[in-house]
Amino acid sequence: NITVRHCSIYDTPRAGINIGDGCWGGHVIEFCDVFDTVLETGDHGSFNSWGRDRFWGLKDVDLNTITQSELRDLPLLDATRPNILRNNRWRCDHGWDIDLDDGSSNYRIYNNLCLHGGLKNREGFYRVVENNVIVNNSFHPHVWYRHSEDVFRRNIVFTPYKPIRVPKPWGREVDYNLLHRPGMKGTQPAAVLQQQSGRDEHSVVGDALFIDPARGDYRVKEGSPALALGFRNFPMDQFGVTSPRLRRLARTPELPQAGEGQEQASNRDARVVAWLGARLKNVIGLGEVSAAGLPDEIGVSIVEVPPGSPAAAAGLRAGDVILECAGRPAHELGQFLRAWRRASGTVSLRIWRDQKSVELKITKP
Repeated sequence: NITVRHCSIYDTPRAGINIGDGCWGGHVIEFCDVFDTVLETGDHGSFNSWGRDRFWGLKDVDLNTITQSELRDLPLLDATRPNILRNNRWRCDHGWDIDLDDGSSNYRIYNNLCLHGGLKNREGFYRVVENNVIVNNSFHPHVWYRHSEDVFRRNIVFTPYKPIRVPKPWGREVDYNLLHRPGMKGTQPAAVLQQQSGRDEHSVVGDALFIDPARGDYRVKEGSPALALGFRNFPMDQFGVTSPRLRRLARTPELPQAGEGQEQASNRDARVVAWLGARLKNVIGLGEVSAAGLPDEIGVSIVEVPPGSPAAAAGLRAGDVILECAGRPAHELGQFLRAWRRASGTVSLRIWRDQKSVELKITKP
């Protein structure tokens, strides 16, 4: 039952605010201004939660169906009450503005202004994310369980979603969201969001009609399509410290320019290749690095492993990342393929799985 209210937090090596392993829940973070964070590391956020509650990684229950069973409350043992993030302004240029990581569960996230890094929900349960503005970025759902009971509704996003290994349809509800298109006349169904989530039946593309984004005012004008979807304006002038003395001392975040939040294109080869019946590609971008729990943009990701394929018979799984082949580095696809061709007999692969190194032996056909 900790409340963090009206704080200005910046110039931090990691997160500005972090909640670890549920911390029993019931915490409220509101009216804070958190920016210039994750200055010395990566794969983190201005707000970060570690999760890693007791349910996370259990091997003797099926976490994809747990919410449909008598064990539905298991994810709430370490987060007995919701953690609430509301009416905050976040900016992270080296990760996510809001980063719910590693099984973080039981969150209510509403009325937040995200200025750069987007909003990420990794594997977890019972998160409700609504009525947020995500500038120059979008929603990043990563490696969700099939019946996560997550909700993402009535938010304004600037780009299509950025999912990694999320089974369709997503969560319990993903709908009534607006994909902002500056200058667009009228609206149209958000077909790209529908295709991504398998939901978003009522979501639309259109101009959000922000009041004054150049000055950081992302409230919307009367007649905005966001209002028709159920979005409600929230204050844009109450973030951070409030006393006149502290306001004179406190910095505020750099306001975004149009398009500046787009992730820089990677120079890594993006092709997908077939190998032992599986499909492989380079790990590309911060999102894929984070989803795999890797230290850097390295390795060859296994995208798909069909049942009955030689790769499946060898014990490989979708989501594994190959780091070494026959004792040679496999930091990128070309390296791996060359090492595989040179090897003979039984070949050792070092892979990254569930955020730890695993060695497999494969006999070449």
